[in-house]
Amino acid sequence: MALLERTLHPDDADSADYDAIYFTGGHAVMYDFPDSEGLQRITREIFERGGVVSSVSHGYCGLLNTRLSDGSLLIAGRRMTGFSWKEEELARVDHLVPDTAEQAAKQRGAHYEKARIPFISHTVVDGRLVTGQNPGSAKATAKDVVAALSAG
Repeated sequence: MALLERTLHPDDADSADYDAIYFTGGHAVMYDFPDSEGLQRITREIFERGGVVSSVSHGYCGLLNTRLSDGSLLIAGRRMTGFSWKEEELARVDHLVPDTAEQAAKQRGAHYEKARIPFISHTVVDGRLVTGQNPGSAKATAKDVVAALSAG
């Protein structure tokens, strides 16, 4: 709990202290995560060091603009998931969000996948990239992160 009381700013975090990063969701992250250079740096460093990068729901917005050291986008060519546009519509917030994150992921070369039925638990594991579609996927995503860490 003491760590939560003194949360580090991404610019102050040393990625060497972490084996994984887990981006949580919520609509606010659509505004806060995509252009955070600090989060992108931490994510790149963890991934390139062999760690696990993960997200659930809208958390994948933190992965959209993350580039690896070679300049390629982390999600390009990788399977992943996150909150779908259909779920935005069903939640009746599609007119409030800045963009369709699903489309943004596809435009960046991700192989976006989603469950056939909205709002059911759905996770996608592509090596050390672990993603969950919606809030109902949080538990399964966390279990997949633990499995990926154990395998690494």
